[in-house]
Amino acid sequence: MKKTILALSISALFATSAMSQQKVYSTKTGQISFDATGTCAEAIKAVNNQVDSKLVDKTGQMVVSVLIKSFKFANALMEDHFNENYMESTKFPKADFKGFITNVSTVNFAKDGSYPVTAKGKLTIDGREKEMTFTGTAIIEKGKLTIKSNFNVPLNDFIRGSYIGTQISAEAKATLNCKYE
Repeated sequence: MKKTILALSISALFATSAMSQQKVYSTKTGQISFDATGTCAEAIKAVNNQVDSKLVDKTGQMVVSVLIKSFKFANALMEDHFNENYMESTKFPKADFKGFITNVSTVNFAKDGSYPVTAKGKLTIDGREKEMTFTGTAIIEKGKLTIKSNFNVPLNDFIRGSYIGTQISAEAKATLNCKYE
């Protein structure tokens, strides 16, 4: 019995030690912007400065979440159309990405530098989910992590609207910039 208790105690100690070595980076003030300007005379651009994201350094697990109504447009009417007609933000208030940085082992979180990264996971927008792969850069500076990425989102895969592919671009050009603590 004493050997079993000792073995369980040692196992718990090693498990606690291994778990304490991983770090969870997080932010609630990341930024994502997009440009979906098509043939429409007016620019269709928005920015959201309330991106909530978490990243686990050892596993590369990553979650990025945004409230749809936090996207701000230069034109208030365009913002209303975006929320009501295209994004159904009352019914689907959030968009998120849940996945993993597949090459997280190439990022040295203890050394300043710029590291190319690839994230693979599920992107959910307007209640629709799709497996996506994104590339970006992990920047370590004075122990702080920043993730930056430029990527395209095929709008027909996620949102509804008769103007997509005509007045609104078929793909939104998006930019992510998350400075983690």
